[in-house]
Amino acid sequence: MNLDQRLLISQYLDEILKINEKINLTRIIEKEEAELLHIEDSLSVLDELNKAPDGLYGDLGSGGGFPGVPLAIASGRQTILIDSVQKKMKAVEEILSLLNLNSQITTSGERIEDLGITKREAFSVLTARALSKLGVLLELASPLLKNNGHLICLKAHIEKEEIDHAISLEAKTGMKLIHTRELTLTDGKTHREIFVFQKIKEPSIKLPRRVGMAQKKPL
Repeated sequence: MNLDQRLLISQYLDEILKINEKINLTRIIEKEEAELLHIEDSLSVLDELNKAPDGLYGDLGSGGGFPGVPLAIASGRQTILIDSVQKKMKAVEEILSLLNLNSQITTSGERIEDLGITKREAFSVLTARALSKLGVLLELASPLLKNNGHLICLKAHIEKEEIDHAISLEAKTGMKLIHTRELTLTDGKTHREIFVFQKIKEPSIKLPRRVGMAQKKPL
């Protein structure tokens, strides 16, 4: 990553913290903590993102634009930030426009299930940070991903049961676990587990299901 990219990411964070005083985009209000938990944490999966097939990148449940914006800037990928909370997306759009990033990074306020219809198999790679359980993420991501596309999940704490359940859904969702990694951020205490799934075939069931079904009645 070059100096200009680092500066742009820092400027984006500054603008997020500024607008956060009016609109709740993030619970983190201190710059130092935000640099750790938004910037460093986001960029911790840059290597996984760069190893994914070339093409469109989508950040599921993007909120204030993390990890999507730092990863987009660092990778240069065309990116869509996806979050159904309209006020968050509107605020993020304003910052992207201010920093002249809106030609590379756009936003979508559609629900993920609806996007699975309107942008079916449009994405080469997706990220999801602290969004939902792995099994739910596999179901939501599969319709959005091209064949061989990657889903990168960032988790803080995860039980073996959740991992086992996700693996049991691989055939149904057409996804396969291809990579895992654990790391600790530079504060020496913030633990992360990274899971990368690849779409290897079409799901054996009809996806997406209706909005909310993945969470209410998991596979």
